[in-house]
Amino acid sequence: MTSPRFLVSHALPEPGMSMLAEAGSVEVLEVSPDSTELGRLCRSGRFDVLIAHLGDDLTAGTLEGTALKGVSLYSAGVNNVDLDTASRSGVLVANTPDVLTDATADTAILLMLAASRRCVEADRYLRDGYFRGWSPDLMLGRNIAGATLGLAGFGRIARATARRALGFGMHVQYCPRPPTDDPSSGPEHGDLEGRVTEVSWRELVTTSDVLSLHVPLAPATRHMINTSIFEAMPTGAVLVNTARGALVDEAALVEALRAGSIAAAGLDVYENEPALTPGLVELPNTVLLPHIGSATHTVRGEMARLCAANAIEMARGELPATAVNPDAWKRSPLAMEIAAADPRLLRRGSSRA
Repeated sequence: MTSPRFLVSHALPEPGMSMLAEAGSVEVLEVSPDSTELGRLCRSGRFDVLIAHLGDDLTAGTLEGTALKGVSLYSAGVNNVDLDTASRSGVLVANTPDVLTDATADTAILLMLAASRRCVEADRYLRDGYFRGWSPDLMLGRNIAGATLGLAGFGRIARATARRALGFGMHVQYCPRPPTDDPSSGPEHGDLEGRVTEVSWRELVTTSDVLSLHVPLAPATRHMINTSIFEAMPTGAVLVNTARGALVDEAALVEALRAGSIAAAGLDVYENEPALTPGLVELPNTVLLPHIGSATHTVRGEMARLCAANAIEMARGELPATAVNPDAWKRSPLAMEIAAADPRLLRRGSSRA
C-alpha cells in the first residue's frame, strides 16, 4: 500500500499537522486557492484526501472528475461542499461535529449579553473619553433575566444554548425546523424536559425578546431572516447569529437596525464573509465578532485532531465515524473489492480493509 498523500488548503493547529505528517506525505498550500486551482489539484491524481475548511469552494465544478478518496473538513458545517457530486464520485466527506458545541453556545450567550447590555457601544464611549461618571440614564440596556429566548433550530448547539440561558433566568422556546413548522424528529428533551417550549415559527418570531439562529444553511433557510421577519419581531428584540451568515439578509438587517425595527444584533458569521454589508460596521447597536464561535485552544486542537484522524482513515480506505455521506464509501474501489470478495461485509457497513 502506498503512503497516503494529503493536500491541506490551510495548515491545521496541532496535533493535526503532526498526525498527517506521521501518516503520509503532506502538501500545504501557501495561499488560499480559488475554485479553478482547487479543482485542478483535486483532479491531478497527486492526492488521496483534501483537508479543507469552510472558505474552500467545493461545489460541483470543483469536484467533478476528482481523483480524491475523501475530503476532511475542519468544520462542523458542510454547506460549502456539493455532497451530491462528491457521493456520485465515491468521495467521502467528513466533518468535525460535537467538538465545538459548548464553545459556540458560549458565544451565543456572549452575543446576547453584549448586545442587550450595549457592551461594545459602552466600551467605545469610555475609550473615546466621553465617560464623566455614573448617571441614572447612562447606557441603559435590556434585562436578560425574565426575557424570552427563541431558538431557531433545536440541535446540539441550540440545546446547549438553552441550558445556559435557563441559568440566566430566561424563558426558552424553540422552533425545531424553521422556517417551516415541521415538528422535531430529534431525541427527547432529556434534562430540558418541561423547561423549554416548542412553538410555531411565527410565534417564535413575534414573541421572542432574543432570537438566536441554530440551523444549517440550505436553500430553504437562506435569507430566512428578512424584511418581513424584522417587521414581525418585537421592537426591542435582539437577533443573534452564530450559525451561518447567509441565513440573514444583511441589507435588510442594516435597514431594520437603522429604523429601530429591532433593538440590536450580535453576529459571529456574515452573509459574504469576510466582506461585510455596507453600513453594518457603522451601526452602534451591533456586536460583531470575526467568526470565533469555536476559537478556544482546546476546541480548535480537538477539531484538528478529529479532522486529521478522518483524513487518515479515508486515505486508508476506511469509513470515518463522522462521515456525512457514508454511502459514498460503497462506491469506492476498496469497498467494491470488499463486496466482490464477500458482499456480507459491505452490507454490514464494514469500514475496514
